Amino acid sequence: MGWWFGIKLWQRVLIGLAAGVVFGVAASQVMGQEQATLWLATWVHPVGTAFISLIRMLIVPLIFTTLVSGVIAMGKPAKLGTLGLKTIALYLVTTLFANIIGLTFGTIFQPGRGADLGNVEAVPVSTEAPSITDRLLEIIPTNPIAALADGNVLSIIFFSIFLGVGILATGKVGKPVADLFNSASEVVLKITHYVMEVAPYGVFALVSYTAASQGLESLQSVLVLIVAVYLGLITHALITYGFLIRVVLNLPLVRFFRGLTDPIAVGYSTASSSATLPVTIAACEDNLGIKKSVAGSVLPLGATINMDGTALYLGILALFTAQAFGYDLTFMNYVMIALTAAIVSIGAAGIPSASLFLLAIVLQTFDVSPEHTAIIVGFILPVDRIMDMARTSVNVTGDAAVATAVAKWEGELDEDVFRAPAKV
Repeated sequence: MGWWFGIKLWQRVLIGLAAGVVFGVAASQVMGQEQATLWLATWVHPVGTAFISLIRMLIVPLIFTTLVSGVIAMGKPAKLGTLGLKTIALYLVTTLFANIIGLTFGTIFQPGRGADLGNVEAVPVSTEAPSITDRLLEIIPTNPIAALADGNVLSIIFFSIFLGVGILATGKVGKPVADLFNSASEVVLKITHYVMEVAPYGVFALVSYTAASQGLESLQSVLVLIVAVYLGLITHALITYGFLIRVVLNLPLVRFFRGLTDPIAVGYSTASSSATLPVTIAACEDNLGIKKSVAGSVLPLGATINMDGTALYLGILALFTAQAFGYDLTFMNYVMIALTAAIVSIGAAGIPSASLFLLAIVLQTFDVSPEHTAIIVGFILPVDRIMDMARTSVNVTGDAAVATAVAKWEGELDEDVFRAPAKV
């Protein structure tokens, strides 16, 4: 197997992804979709499940140790203020462009025209959403240990920042604790590299199961919608992130995307921004030269609140609904769809298909009936995973683009590493 491990990791991941698609489709054609899905679920998919468990195992220790170490590396707590403002502002700007692109592609492709919804089984969804005040209060952990145990990312970020500031404020007395977290962050990153060696097999297992279980027939009824979503996401990645990296930052765009091959592939196969986070942090530090003070703070925050792909997707689905049921939309409806999609995407969980159940809130902006909402969700749900995989990859790419920009503006980007050939 020496020849296999001689291939760069990102190339092995892409081979696993492509082989998974071919194997899954072939299995469904030869064995039949139901039998192939059952066989893959028994013998192949567990490998993918084990891979997801391995990288999820690293999420909490990686965020906790890397963020505390990153705050310590800043040297001055005041630097957190400018870093945070730049990060949130950039996330909001990229989400705005995602909304615009999503509504544009939804208008051009008209994916809802002629959609056959007659035999769809309705899936009721809740239209309730927690208030902004509740969301903000939930960030403050009443029990930091419980937050770590529950994997509450925003609460972990909040506590980690406070702990890092406290270590800085104590000076020499806090140095042993600082050394502990610096060492711990390096250890967890090393474990992340070990786990990534499993990525080609995990990606193969996950994608082959998805390709077989979805089947080609299920994609035909929503083919225009899938094409519109994929083209919209690709356009957003190339234009919005491309403009930021190439024009604003004057950095090589191809090198940026190539350095993110691993997290993009893992994000595509797992459809989870949170599960991909350890891989994203490792790639940004190793391949893009982003220092841990930025990577450890900007990326975990992005995995929680930066959901450009989700915002774009919700916009297209809103237009799909209006076109399918004949709702007439005004310019203000478009504006409200964009604003609502942006707001609810911030609260979307970084897990598969979570954003689909936020659609009801967006559809309320032009008074879609609960019955129509339930039918749309039931129509999209069987193939949502195909689109979820793509929008997760875009979310991960957006996190890295913002982290790169903030790192350069804060003087925390090693451009020699960024411009060098990718290590993986």
